[in-house]
Amino acid sequence: MGTSPTELVIAGAGLVSPVGLSLAETAAAARARMARLGESEWLDGQLEPFIVGRVPDEGLPEPDAALSAEQTSEREVRMLQLAHAALDEALAPLRVAARQSTATAPLPLLLGLPEHPGAVPIDPATFIARLARQADGLIDARRSVAAPRGRAAGLMALNEAAARLLRGDSEFILVGGVDSLLDEALVQRLDIEGRIRNETTSDGFTPAEGAAFLLLARAETASARGLKPLAKLLGYAHGFEPGHLYSDEKYLGEGLAGTLAALLSRSPPPAPIATVFCSFNGERYWAREFGVARLRHGKAFVAEQAMEHPAECFGDIGAAFGPALAALAAHGIRHGYRAGPCLVYASSDRGERAAALLARAH
Repeated sequence: MGTSPTELVIAGAGLVSPVGLSLAETAAAARARMARLGESEWLDGQLEPFIVGRVPDEGLPEPDAALSAEQTSEREVRMLQLAHAALDEALAPLRVAARQSTATAPLPLLLGLPEHPGAVPIDPATFIARLARQADGLIDARRSVAAPRGRAAGLMALNEAAARLLRGDSEFILVGGVDSLLDEALVQRLDIEGRIRNETTSDGFTPAEGAAFLLLARAETASARGLKPLAKLLGYAHGFEPGHLYSDEKYLGEGLAGTLAALLSRSPPPAPIATVFCSFNGERYWAREFGVARLRHGKAFVAEQAMEHPAECFGDIGAAFGPALAALAAHGIRHGYRAGPCLVYASSDRGERAAALLARAH
């Protein structure tokens, strides 16, 4: 577990989701509670089409021509397209700086990948190399890492990102996540487990896809480049739930409660938490752990904090969830329609838990 000092900021962000091809579009749709979910070509056990959240093809970059020769799986090709689009938005501030003759060296990327393999496994190192190839020389694959840890992965990476920034290893660093649960073999397997929402399963989720990236820097670095941060990173922490969905141990909700305890003890917020952005996806399992954490740390929250769970709009976006929630929270703080401090947290199916506190940057 770990926390970061207040001098780290989110200097930029990019988000691609089923309800928007940018952070602003997705934030507006989520704020308006607009959903974009539809039927897929795959049928469930009742011979009904699965309902999914799919990012519109229009607006996504064309796949890298080399991927065909490399026999890349359809899921990985799709994830590379999603990541490419979100990266372009997150890196936009640095591209502007480069045009002003303050070029930046290639950046390290700490990337969250799916925890559930599809029909064809995705190799993290190969994925990073392919994504770097698409990023116009702005990603340093040698200093980048990808971890297949699902929803919490991107927020878990804040620990390493902060350490690198504070050591001065890099002026900027990218933290992100990308996933597409729209893999037929994966969806069918999750349906057999009773986890996909349909006419007979209300305690389930809607599989979806997306990508999100955060551009992190020290506050003084962002200021020197003329960048106005979206939000300030007050702290972060990560932990583990022993009684996770695929464990035989009893589920007690200890993972998130412990993660929040570490976060609050090492980085006490300047005021009670006013807004929570969480990775609720429609399964009842996830509500219990927040209930345990909220009861144990009630004094850290305002009496009736706002609760944001945007999966109701775009479905479960897997490993993109943590960075997407942070980007949405930062956008809301920056534009004044979400009160801070904001707690952002994400929970993975196999036990990983991660959280962060965001506030308005001055």
